[in-house]
Order: sequence, then C-alpha cells, then structure tokens
Amino acid sequence: MKWATVLGVIALIIISMYFIYLYRQIRDFAARDEVRPADVIVVLGAAQYNGRPSPVLKARLDHALELYNTGVARAIITTGSYGPDPNFSEAEVGRKYLVQHGVRVDDIVTEQGSGTTYDSIRAVSGVLKAKSWTTALVVSDGFHLFRAKKMFVDNGINAYTSPAPDSPIETEASRRFWHSLREVVLFSAYRWINL
Repeated sequence: MKWATVLGVIALIIISMYFIYLYRQIRDFAARDEVRPADVIVVLGAAQYNGRPSPVLKARLDHALELYNTGVARAIITTGSYGPDPNFSEAEVGRKYLVQHGVRVDDIVTEQGSGTTYDSIRAVSGVLKAKSWTTALVVSDGFHLFRAKKMFVDNGINAYTSPAPDSPIETEASRRFWHSLREVVLFSAYRWINL
C-alpha cells in the first residue's frame, strides 16, 4: 500500500511537470511571430454572429488582411463550419469580410466543412497539396498556434505562425490563462490519440 502511494505521488508530480512544461511551450509560442513569405495565409475559424465576425474572428481576419497587403502570400484560406447558425459558416463570413476590405475574390479559398481544428487543418492540408502549395502562414489567437502548427506538420505542411495581435482573448489575462490551459488538455489528447 505504501509503495502504491509513493508511485501515485511520483506519477502526479510527473504529470504536473508535463502540464507546466506544455503550458510554457504554448505561451512561448503565443508570443512568437514567424511571418515569412508563404504560398497561402490560413485563417483558423472562430465564432460569427448572424453573418458578422465575432471580435475574435475579426482580430484574426484583420491580421490576415494586413499580412496579405504586405505581400507575404497571394492567397488566403478561411476556415470554419456553420456551428449553431445554419445560415452562415465562419469561413464564408471570413471570406465576405476580406472581400469587403479589398481582397480579390479569386485570392480566397473557403473550407467550411470542418467543425474542429483538427478537421479544418486536415482539410486545408488536402487543399494545399491539391494546389501544389507547400507552405502556409497560419493566423489565429496566440494560445491556439502551438497545437495548430503541430497538426499542420503532422499533415505534411510547412507551417509558420503569426498570432493575431488584437485578440480579445490574448489581451485579457484570465481568458488567456484558461484558453491556454484548455490547449494543454487538447494538445495532450491529440498526442495521445495519435500515438
């Protein structure tokens, strides 16, 4: 019984150290901007409200627009499914917003059939391969980028990341903490499932 307790405590310490290490990795990655020329900018989806981007999605789209206007990529992929609103997908709302702000329609590809980050990344990776694109500049909130990059790499895509600087989640300490902690759990689950 005593050895079982000792082993339990050791296991708890190891798991805690892993979670702390992973949390730090996620936060370090959230502050890293890897902007460089790429074949395409990929905007990961977030909520939309009745055809308008939520503040989180708007921050991502604005950052992608800024990157597009600097010429780092000639195309943008917007992602995100319909969620609870059957009338508007996140990807389509993103496309319309970008077009309204000067992006050519022909420069935007939408991927609106996926409801999770993993499914979106897998679908986008397929689009990139079909177009013979090999590099992607991924835009999302900082907390999201560590997992997103690993998923793109696992799908054979050279992914670079650029966090949306005006993310309302990243600028609010409590939201930043809880979303980053959630990413620890989601990334751990992703790695466990894909062992």
